[in-house]
Amino acid sequence: MEINIFQVDAFTNTPFGGNPAGVVTKSKGLKDDDMQRIANEMNLSETVFIRQIEDCYFMVRYFTPSCEVDLCGHATIAGIFTLAKKGYIKAIEKGTKKARIETRLGPLTVDIAFSGYEPQYIVMEQETPRAIGKVDEINELADAMGIKVEDIGVDGTSAVPEIVSTGLPDIIMPVRNETVLKDIRVDNQALTALSNRLGVTGVHAFALDKDLEDEAVARNFAPAVGIPEEAATGTSNGALIYYLKSNNILKGERLFVRQGQYMNRPSQIACFISKGDAGFKVKVGGSAVIVLEGIMKF
Repeated sequence: MEINIFQVDAFTNTPFGGNPAGVVTKSKGLKDDDMQRIANEMNLSETVFIRQIEDCYFMVRYFTPSCEVDLCGHATIAGIFTLAKKGYIKAIEKGTKKARIETRLGPLTVDIAFSGYEPQYIVMEQETPRAIGKVDEINELADAMGIKVEDIGVDGTSAVPEIVSTGLPDIIMPVRNETVLKDIRVDNQALTALSNRLGVTGVHAFALDKDLEDEAVARNFAPAVGIPEEAATGTSNGALIYYLKSNNILKGERLFVRQGQYMNRPSQIACFISKGDAGFKVKVGGSAVIVLEGIMKF
């Protein structure tokens, strides 16, 4: 069997930046075991498998090297960008085109911004945000992250770590400043045990920019699903903007997050939040670049 496969850096427009994802643009005929083996062979944090139903309607599934997950933001950005770049989605000269994807969590919409018939950036809707609860195991969390309990929090607020989901549940953990963030040294075994007990994917640690209210720097750790650290995370940053908004820390409706710089893969994630009659709606977006394409035979 042969498949077309791509490696795409998401949340960047520069090769070797952002978060790399595997993209399989035609997954029809692949069995679950095939997809898992392909994701393991790619050995990236996630590989997305896409089956096209119509021009802008797709079935998608996401696999880490070790398991299937319900949703992945950076792989969605990478996948939809590739579909638009390679002509699976018909390009327009200028403006925004909407696509719909069916995930294990249900349907989500994705906006594709075009200029000169080329995709420029992708913005994806997240699942409706949910605050699942505060984390009581603060000492255990601090030990697993290699920091002190007093390093956790946002100065001038009562913010504490919380479990939030916009597709995947994560512990959103504020730290006092970027120095603390940079010095995090995770005990993967301890964090895996804590994550499994709390039913979360991992920890999304962040520090706010003291001079810019709408900017943050973040790191993401998910050893429980085979990802020691990730350079850019769409769902986790979607959860982050909801956390900041619901805790009255973010006054506006957008947040720009820097991530991946300590991995030498700088990423920029744009997050947007709005409130309507049905509650909060979160979107996350960025650019992408294809760095590798080929045929996998098996």
